[in-house]
Amino acid sequence: MPPVLRLLAKRLGTSLIVLVGVSLLIFAIARVIPGDPARIALGPNATAEAVAALRDRLHLDDPFVLQYGYFLADLARGDLGISLYTNRPVTRDIADFLPATLELVFAAGLMMVLFGLPLGVLSARYRGSWIDHSVRIVTLLGVSAPSFVWAVIFMLLFAFFIPLFPIAGRIADSFVIPPVTGFLLIDTLLAGNVRAFGNAAWHIILPAFALALAGIAQAARLTRSNMVETYERPYIEMAKSYGFPEKRIAWRYAFRPSLIPSMTIIGLDFAAMLGNAFLVEAVFAWPGLSRYGVAVILRKDLNAIVGTVLVISAMFLIVNVIVDLLIAFINPRIRYSQRAS
Repeated sequence: MPPVLRLLAKRLGTSLIVLVGVSLLIFAIARVIPGDPARIALGPNATAEAVAALRDRLHLDDPFVLQYGYFLADLARGDLGISLYTNRPVTRDIADFLPATLELVFAAGLMMVLFGLPLGVLSARYRGSWIDHSVRIVTLLGVSAPSFVWAVIFMLLFAFFIPLFPIAGRIADSFVIPPVTGFLLIDTLLAGNVRAFGNAAWHIILPAFALALAGIAQAARLTRSNMVETYERPYIEMAKSYGFPEKRIAWRYAFRPSLIPSMTIIGLDFAAMLGNAFLVEAVFAWPGLSRYGVAVILRKDLNAIVGTVLVISAMFLIVNVIVDLLIAFINPRIRYSQRAS
């Protein structure tokens, strides 16, 4: 078996075991949270008989092992149950809300790569100069506050004081776009509506940048640190002595060896944003899965809680597998180690 496929099989097997453990853990935690989900769903005026009937339908009075068995049997059929919050299948809720979060996170991840890595290279290339100091101050500010704080600041600056960007939603109400993929940026292009695409892109800039700012700062700081260390190596000095252009030395000989730690951090930040986006989504009224997850937790909607956490965990694991494959592609020593094992 080729080394990359062996690495992929190993990571997928590990991820499957982790996902089973996560499902068991969140299933147990959801059932020990104080409060009766049946009573919360039906309201304080519901009769005891109605509450008992709903508890029986949800198997809440059965032993824990039996409840988990029912859950696994339904999960094998692709059924996550009915949400007590929306009265719809949880799979349908996830299908409706997940694309909005993924679109936001993909935009934020793209910003991390497009801004974080070049800023780190620029800072390392001109280390000790005013450019380096400016980048380091900006990145320090980026990691000094959580994403929702920057979301509020950006909203105040660029939506109220300087009204450049919209403050809520994914697209203006005047645009009616038929849902195809759930990703508005893609659906607007499929509909051939360039104005709607521009409007959707304009809506996503502020929340995506607020979500990405801490990741941009971390990627820039780590890239700079690794490149400064790489600049001290003999082969860089040799390249300089041969008169290679500084730009070529920075991007070809110093940046690539420094990319692996940065890729790891970007991958972890990207995966973490799937679960951490709920505050940014709340500030910008973004109808995503993270915001939905907070709503169902507050209502102790057991099926929706487990389904949301499982989906976010699966996405986290998929991103980590992709990052491992990218790192193996960048660093041949990892591929050779897989071949040797």
